[in-house]
Amino acid sequence: MRLTRFTDLALRVLMRLAVEEAGLPTTREVAATMEVPYTHTAKVVARLQHLGLVEARRGRGGGLTLTPAGHRASVGAVVRELEGAGDVVDCDGATPCPLRGGCVLRGALRRAQEAFFAALDPLTVNDLVAAPTGPLLLGIAGGAPTGAERP
Repeated sequence: MRLTRFTDLALRVLMRLAVEEAGLPTTREVAATMEVPYTHTAKVVARLQHLGLVEARRGRGGGLTLTPAGHRASVGAVVRELEGAGDVVDCDGATPCPLRGGCVLRGALRRAQEAFFAALDPLTVNDLVAAPTGPLLLGIAGGAPTGAERP
């Protein structure tokens, strides 16, 4: 299984916001610390906001924050939502596969995909930022590791 860049970035944004302690980072700041284009990050933030996982406030004192639902969100549910329910392979596409009527591969791939999601279901966003990941994220974001003094 391979996640789209969009889903990968969305998970990283959720993780980054889950460890934020210093205030409300802007979309530009999050994009810069993760070294990804602002436009991509803005699209991801808009989708995460639509899903109720991120709150975005405009203007002075604004920025991004992870909602309580975002902290508790199942990684499997987030990935399912962002990746969609489509099959791993497109047997019925513009040029349908001639084997689609009797192929066991399609069913096997569907079961493998569901097993992939099921393995992610018990994990929450908060689980993803437990040590050692959380302190590393804080270092990347310019913050101090949890429990350390901030300058």
